[in-house]
Amino acid sequence: MANTNKTEGSINNLLDCMEIAIKLSKNSGMSTELLKNAYIMRLAFRMKVTVKQAVLFSLCMHYGPLNTLLSEIADHLGISKVSVLRYSDDLDTLVKRKLLRYNDSDGMSYDVPLAVINEVKHNKVFSPPPSKGLDVFELFNRLRSFFYDLENSPVTAETVSQEVKELFDDNPQLEFVKKVRKLKLIETDFLMFILFCHLCVNNDDNCIVPGDFEDLFENRSHFNRIRRVMMNGSHPLFTLHLVEHVCEGGQVNPGHFKLTDAAKDEFLSEFNMNMNKVEEKVAGMIYPDTLKVKPMFYTASLERQVEELTSFLDNEEYLKICGRMKEKGFHSGLTCLFYGPPGTGKTETVYQVARKTGRGILMVDVPQIKSKWVGDSEKNVKAIFMQYRRLVEKMKLAPVLLFNEADAIIGSRKMGAESAVDKMENAIQNIILQEMENMEGILIATTNLEGNLDPAFERRFLYKVQFERPDVCVRKHIWHAMVPQLAPADLTCLAQEYTFSGAQIENVARKLTVFEILHGQPDNYVSMLRTYCNEEGLKKNVNRRCGFV
Repeated sequence: MANTNKTEGSINNLLDCMEIAIKLSKNSGMSTELLKNAYIMRLAFRMKVTVKQAVLFSLCMHYGPLNTLLSEIADHLGISKVSVLRYSDDLDTLVKRKLLRYNDSDGMSYDVPLAVINEVKHNKVFSPPPSKGLDVFELFNRLRSFFYDLENSPVTAETVSQEVKELFDDNPQLEFVKKVRKLKLIETDFLMFILFCHLCVNNDDNCIVPGDFEDLFENRSHFNRIRRVMMNGSHPLFTLHLVEHVCEGGQVNPGHFKLTDAAKDEFLSEFNMNMNKVEEKVAGMIYPDTLKVKPMFYTASLERQVEELTSFLDNEEYLKICGRMKEKGFHSGLTCLFYGPPGTGKTETVYQVARKTGRGILMVDVPQIKSKWVGDSEKNVKAIFMQYRRLVEKMKLAPVLLFNEADAIIGSRKMGAESAVDKMENAIQNIILQEMENMEGILIATTNLEGNLDPAFERRFLYKVQFERPDVCVRKHIWHAMVPQLAPADLTCLAQEYTFSGAQIENVARKLTVFEILHGQPDNYVSMLRTYCNEEGLKKNVNRRCGFV
């Protein structure tokens, strides 16, 4: 066996195994000896594919991750371009597993999706999310990701159209799917209609311009032809009364389009898109009736601040505060920063405050708004605030805009930034600062790294609430809530011995519950809890012992 120059432990890493597969497969002809290599077999086992498929995937990573040609695979293996066709079924299987994508530009090359690459980088095997048995909100969240890929990566409209159809095949029970299929639209018209529905539901965008559907067409002349047909109102989506021109100031704007009210009533009734009837249902919004009651335990100071914030967000008080702020010339936006160590209840507090005040939460996934494509990150941030402003205008209660774990975007700005990444991050921060300055609504950000907070952000947060690790008294209450069968003396001992956060105590309690489900009640609860505590983190006062152990 060739010397891999790796230790046994490091070979468990997917990237290391792929490097070995790439090195040993060179001019191997996919030999039997290669397929018996222990490390390549380990890679195949981790990925749940055959050994041949593990080698082919590694080569696509090596020669890609975009546009890996069959001829490149053939040259690497040292076989003819005819012989490489023997592995077409294996490559097709990798495509079905969503580990590869067909590159539709020539039909003879493959791409590794960005989601797969991100998992491999972290030594994880990509597992596509379940595609069957979705509700309509989950379906539209999946459509959001498809069109995001179309706009921000080399994936083609043909691939997206196929993915949408596969999603429809997996969810024939949905009324939306049934009704769209009855239209019997040709492929480009089908995908355009799905795009219009996606923009209306996911982006709250009912004023669509030609640039929004430009990515649906590989050929520029084809796009120009469709744009002209749309502008003169003779496109099939117009003749089917699915789409119409936008009227602005009583005048028809031929360059702006929207779904008709009839189309929204027919196809998007589950979202209640007609605002004259009921308030719309927004995909991706966390609604207060879905949030479960969870007891929270705070220090006296923190409890006072949380109760004060909750009272401010009671709608009667909130409207009164907004009105008085505007009278005095202040902007009425309420901006809060929750900061402190992990596991101290920052995010859960947002959930509970929203639940008590009946407000939805628009959660911002901070990593997803940072795009490697220049300019897109800024557009993503602007789109978030644009969507939020529309929701504030339309919803009965202004929702909470939550930037959870916002360390990456509210940290100190880069002075004298020269790299494209630093410039992009500064641009994102400048946009957020400007939006906070003119905020109408409720913004809450959570962070674990308050020491790195940029001073400009610190000034713009009206309320700054510090979450500290719970003291002994609070820990005792948490232990009692999580493991109510413990005696008071046991609770005191555990609270004193282990300086855990609430999340850590919950982890221990969950482990105990799993044990009880599998094995029944332990002989000694405290002994079992101490074992789990020692596994959870470093314990304090190791010489202290509970009298009942």
